[in-house]
Amino acid sequence: MGRATIVALGTAVAFLITVGAASAQPTGRVELGASAAQADGTVACMYPMTGRGATYGRDSIHGIELALDRLADDPAAPRLRVLVEDSRSKASFAVRMAEDFISNQGADILCGMVSSGVGRAVSRFARESGTILVGTDHASSRLTLEEGHRYYFRVSSDTWYSHAAGARYLKELREETGWQSLAFLGPDYEYGRVAWRDLRMALDQIGVDYEPAGTYWPRLYEPDYSLYIQALLENPPDILVTALWGGDFNAFVEQARKTRLFELMRVANFDAGGNYDTLVSFGESAPEGLILSARHHVNWPQTQRNRDFVRAFHDKAGHYPSYAALGAYTGILAIARAAEAGGDIRDTDAMIAALRGLEIPLPADPEGYTSYIDPETHQIVQAQAIGSPARNGRFPPAQVLLGDWHVYEAESLKPSPALIERRRGNSGGSSP
Repeated sequence: MGRATIVALGTAVAFLITVGAASAQPTGRVELGASAAQADGTVACMYPMTGRGATYGRDSIHGIELALDRLADDPAAPRLRVLVEDSRSKASFAVRMAEDFISNQGADILCGMVSSGVGRAVSRFARESGTILVGTDHASSRLTLEEGHRYYFRVSSDTWYSHAAGARYLKELREETGWQSLAFLGPDYEYGRVAWRDLRMALDQIGVDYEPAGTYWPRLYEPDYSLYIQALLENPPDILVTALWGGDFNAFVEQARKTRLFELMRVANFDAGGNYDTLVSFGESAPEGLILSARHHVNWPQTQRNRDFVRAFHDKAGHYPSYAALGAYTGILAIARAAEAGGDIRDTDAMIAALRGLEIPLPADPEGYTSYIDPETHQIVQAQAIGSPARNGRFPPAQVLLGDWHVYEAESLKPSPALIERRRGNSGGSSP
């Protein structure tokens, strides 16, 4: 299906809002950057604006605004028109929205999405329609390793990178504590299932054996985790790894800390557990023994670039950023830098060539390292830092921050060629 023949299946009527102030609370479509008449190209993004994922949507808009502010100071940068709309965390709705963006709104590139299920559906649409999709927050590694295609790129760490780092952390912890049994609790959809598979593969790849102690699959946005908590208390593992994220992880921790769960096991969340909103939710102290990471940290790396990003975000939004903010910021910068290199954002082949291998210095980069998009998988390659929460009021209202960092170099975490071939072979996929 070519872009010229795409037939819009219909989408909800959206009220067009032009956002200029950081305090805006969007409920429909948001338009940022240049006007349609003045823009060199249009980027259309989808994020949740309602429900537990709404924080990520709002922070993504602020991240986009920061990127556009930075580009406005660069005379060589393209003028971008950016549209943002509520995905409602529903795959079918987001696909219809993507169709409308291209057919009726003149979108040249799609971006965004928090839910991996939504991202996977829109990625398939992007492949069929020949439209570049820049994923900024959803993290299932299936989108690059099994189902990658020439039009899909991701600019935030995925479940493979976070759990490859987590596996190395667990190996180090085994040497210290001798832990043996491991359980997993994750949301029962694409992201959680792939996170568990990635963790198992990563542990196997570095030779860490363990005693399986159960897998638990609450639905996404589950309000009550009491049954899962009780099951874990009845059969406590040495280590519980969870892939819950956002409000789901916050709710789980709040409910679990009323029990003895954190006394009986170490709890790790290697991909989303160290997000700023979770640190705020802990109050004055975090449960004992937590092992956490996220795709961005307000206090790591301690570089000028990261300090500037965190400060600028706070000045614009009135609070400190979740990791979703960095993903959206990165997505817009990557698109702009690729357009500069390729010459025209509307030239799909030139943009794909420019995005492959694109180097882009980011707030998440430690000194001496620059993130880049792997030309083989189209996945951004970044270092990973895992820590433990400790009392620290430097970024209020959070009263705890992560510390005792274990940092894993980006190149050491890349999936091996054999693993990529195995994953693609099992799915019938091919190189992007």
